[in-house]
Amino acid sequence: MDGHRPHPESVSVEISGCSKQDARIVFDALCGCFDSDRCAEDVPEEFSQTRPTVWLGTFDVTEVHEAHEGAAPARLSSSVIADAQGGYWAIDRFRTTLHSLFSVHDLSTASGDQEKELHVRLEST
Repeated sequence: MDGHRPHPESVSVEISGCSKQDARIVFDALCGCFDSDRCAEDVPEEFSQTRPTVWLGTFDVTEVHEAHEGAAPARLSSSVIADAQGGYWAIDRFRTTLHSLFSVHDLSTASGDQEKELHVRLEST
């Protein structure tokens, strides 16, 4: 071990309890701030009318895009449940950005050895 391990920079995000339009708004807002495995043309789809749909994305929080500065807060039609998982540094940075985009209500957090989980409800500011 060389002791020079960088911060884990990615945060996995799971969005649920909302319409596909609101899921798209959340992912678009996050994609405006961070690099992601979700691209602009990646439209959330609902695959089942009977089972709840969950949308997943991974965001690299190493750098916050400058285009985000001064952007208008996103407007959601209803609240969205978001679960985020990543290293402590990455989750803290992700949470700070979430607060700049939405009204964030903590539901729970769980901390492990290397990772932290964040369970929040997002609403329009």
